[in-house]
Amino acid sequence: MSPKDLLLALVVIVVWGMNFVVIKVGLEDIPPMLLGALRFMLAAFPAVFFIRRPQLPLRWLFAYGATISLGQFAFLFYAMNVGMPAGLASLVLQSQAFFTLFFAALFLGERLRASNLIGLLIAAGGLLLIGLQGDRSMTLAGFVLTICAASMWALGNIVTRKVGKVNLVGLVVWGSLIPPLPFLALSWLLEGPVRIETALRGIGLDSILVLAYLSFGATILGYGLWSRLLSRYPAGTVAPFSLLVPVVGLTSAALLLDEHLGLLQTFGALLVMLGLVINVGGGWLLGRMRTALGHSSI
Repeated sequence: MSPKDLLLALVVIVVWGMNFVVIKVGLEDIPPMLLGALRFMLAAFPAVFFIRRPQLPLRWLFAYGATISLGQFAFLFYAMNVGMPAGLASLVLQSQAFFTLFFAALFLGERLRASNLIGLLIAAGGLLLIGLQGDRSMTLAGFVLTICAASMWALGNIVTRKVGKVNLVGLVVWGSLIPPLPFLALSWLLEGPVRIETALRGIGLDSILVLAYLSFGATILGYGLWSRLLSRYPAGTVAPFSLLVPVVGLTSAALLLDEHLGLLQTFGALLVMLGLVINVGGGWLLGRMRTALGHSSI
């Protein structure tokens, strides 16, 4: 990877890692479902007038918007609103990698490799430790809802695989047309018209900056740069960079929000990261070990 593209990859990781701190700040003034509606309204408009709609059936566009956009962020925003810390959210959400494996096996007939299963077991143990340490820094409801968000992200990944090679930025922008109305309906039901009106009347500079970051930074800029990297390099070269997202998320949450992990949560976080590393690079490592053993036996 060229130095310029390496820099772009790091920009994406920092933008996506900081995303969780920004969400936490935004939820202080805007209720979660309304925040979701506003985020995707701004992600869709005016970009849909300048970016061509991806050539795929409307049912798949709806499926993408309903899972990776509406489902994921409805659960994630609500999770962080009811007690999921920003740093841990950035880590636990990465369990989507393992949900994706199972959904791919279930819906696409893909086979699980030994490294996938080993990584899954290690990461599951880490998630269990994180979930067991229920203190004031994290609620069980927040933890479970974040797991639900990860599963919706994974379903969105399956939809993306089904539609094949399309312009990822176009898919994200046009898929952003799907969530606003359902988010507004959920906001009306769960948060009420009075709270919606109060939040909209009280929007200040901080909230505007949050919405700009979530819509243009984390969504359009992040996915735009990521799709550019995927178009230039093999997925196996680009995907491992996503392992740095929870590192940035945990670090930024500690520095900016004064979030600190308990002992069990720290150990669990390390296990989750180890599981993710094995899931991404374990197949290559096992292949190298078999080659080395084969040479040594000659």
